[in-house]
Amino acid sequence: MSRYSKAKKLHIATVEGRRSVLETIRSDREIKKLLIDESIELGSQLIEIKKLAENRNIQIELLSKRNLEKQAHTKKHQGVVAVVPDPIYSDVDEILDLASSKSELPLIVMLDNVQDPQNFGAVARNVDASGAHGLIIPLRRSASISPGSMKASSGALEHILVSRVTNLNSVILNLKERGFIVIGLDSDGNSNYKDVDYSFPTLIVAGSENEGLSKMVKKNCDYLVSLPMKGKISSLNVSVSTGILLYKIIEKRIS
Repeated sequence: MSRYSKAKKLHIATVEGRRSVLETIRSDREIKKLLIDESIELGSQLIEIKKLAENRNIQIELLSKRNLEKQAHTKKHQGVVAVVPDPIYSDVDEILDLASSKSELPLIVMLDNVQDPQNFGAVARNVDASGAHGLIIPLRRSASISPGSMKASSGALEHILVSRVTNLNSVILNLKERGFIVIGLDSDGNSNYKDVDYSFPTLIVAGSENEGLSKMVKKNCDYLVSLPMKGKISSLNVSVSTGILLYKIIEKRIS
């Protein structure tokens, strides 16, 4: 067990790493204070972080490297930690309202049993970059907004809506009643992503690499789509496959 898990944490909710902290400050999210390694050399990002923090009157606390590491939840804090309130999750309706406010067809990603914070964060980054309207995750057996996933998302989790729900299948059925098509990413899927009509509100559902989509979730999908693979590996990382499909949908909608 590392010293990171042994040390008593004074702060439960944190954002760690220079890019993630910078995006958090830019997002206008409440920040209780910044913890910075007093011995670290200031680069351009840290200088900008300090300047923005001072402009927002955010308390800055300089700590020794050892004391900062005691309060960090990850090993890759890069000398800066933002102490923040507990993460705020959105309702699914808020995601739909966002799409409506932009006069856009809703495009939402749902993750089924994706427990790796790195994968969760990477998918969140895809959601933000592609302009999709939100991300839905289950309350249990799932990664969530955490220092690790925040860093993996490069701060994208500060800019997207994430809904945490008790039952994925109930949400899927509800969205289908509202006119959504539901596309499951599945390595054994028999639908070609090129043949799907994306001129409807769209929900992409992706599972973990090890387990894939759960049985009922798969049953409730309108299409099970696989991406063409020419090599010997049978599947792509969930963030890669989700990113590819998101951009294919956007490309088809534009054309």
